Amino acid sequence: MRRVGFLRCSIVTVFLFLFHSASSWVTNAHAHGGLSMAEDMCKLTVGPYMMHFTGYQPTSTQEKQFCEDIPATGETVVVLDYIEQELRSLPTEVRIIKDTGSEENLDAITILHLPPKVYPNGSINFTYTFEQPGKFVGIVTVGENPKYVSRFPFSVGELNVASKLMNIYMVPVLALLVVGAIFFFVRDRHKTSTAAA
Repeated sequence: MRRVGFLRCSIVTVFLFLFHSASSWVTNAHAHGGLSMAEDMCKLTVGPYMMHFTGYQPTSTQEKQFCEDIPATGETVVVLDYIEQELRSLPTEVRIIKDTGSEENLDAITILHLPPKVYPNGSINFTYTFEQPGKFVGIVTVGENPKYVSRFPFSVGELNVASKLMNIYMVPVLALLVVGAIFFFVRDRHKTSTAAA
């Protein structure tokens, strides 16, 4: 009987560990350059300043937001909200380029460019339609003298199998399957030992 109780306790411990791992993985998402997850919000660091980064695809994922890699091609909306008030008086430039490994000829690889401009309302938003999957780099430049630049690489429509399997819903489901399998194994062993006695 003690052994069964110990095994049940072990099962609960394994489940809690897997659930905690899933939660940690989601809240501590992989940082892509200047982008990172903090307090369930995607933040872009540009020098001493920070912006909230929000992206979504109204035609494919409706209102589901993403922080880094873009799940599919198509119309994509990006919103950058200033956190510090000081940013409202500084010019901000936004550029998205193809990730070719070289930035020598920026104009040739630029697919979207918002020239330097002051945004007194504290928010920048733009829409771009990605026709093809691929790898890109976002570049946000703030200020004039000095200039602060943040680069963040991202992919479009190239989520790999590991990323899909690490979905927040998959880990708890797998944990439940493991717990169920262990439970039935323990129950069958208990029945066998009882029958033998």
